Amino acid sequence: MLALVALLLFVATALWTQFARTDLDWVKATLSLYLHGPWGLALRTAYCMLALAIAVLGVALYRYSVGPRRSAAAPLLFCVAAIGLAIVAIGDSWLPAATPLLAPLIHGLAANTAFLCASVGMLLQAWYLRREPGWRGSAALLWGWAWLAFVLLWMHVLWRGGAPRGLGQKLVIAVIVGWLLWLALALYRRGRPAGTR
Repeated sequence: MLALVALLLFVATALWTQFARTDLDWVKATLSLYLHGPWGLALRTAYCMLALAIAVLGVALYRYSVGPRRSAAAPLLFCVAAIGLAIVAIGDSWLPAATPLLAPLIHGLAANTAFLCASVGMLLQAWYLRREPGWRGSAALLWGWAWLAFVLLWMHVLWRGGAPRGLGQKLVIAVIVGWLLWLALALYRRGRPAGTR
């Protein structure tokens, strides 16, 4: 439930900033540009909520897995992604003023770590869920969805002539967060007693 609420708070805040920040072109501006200025603190807090959700989902999936493919690899990747995302959020609050030359490097490394670890963790977790009791139907959808996120991420990174940077990055984020929401909702439903479903 915590992960689901944190994900929804991130989505609501990220969407709100797209409308509230009229000084930025939502198609061209990456989400990172919204971390500064009006509503920047709210979005940085939402990034930390997203990081919490990613880590909680990773740990919960490992903890409740009983299938033959139970592995700590995907949860560890999710936790590293969460740390990278938290570094982006927290670092962007004070690093640009304290170390203006180092801040972009730290932001870039942390953001790339978060994206890469999350997308690879999604692929691994979806693969593991194929052998997990009760997950067969969702696993196929999550597997294809994870591949979509992975391909979109690499298209965003490598294909500079494609969609505008802001739109491309936000599409990747939307696909990843959508995958996480689906997974969190599926976990929530599995955790509820049969009489309350």
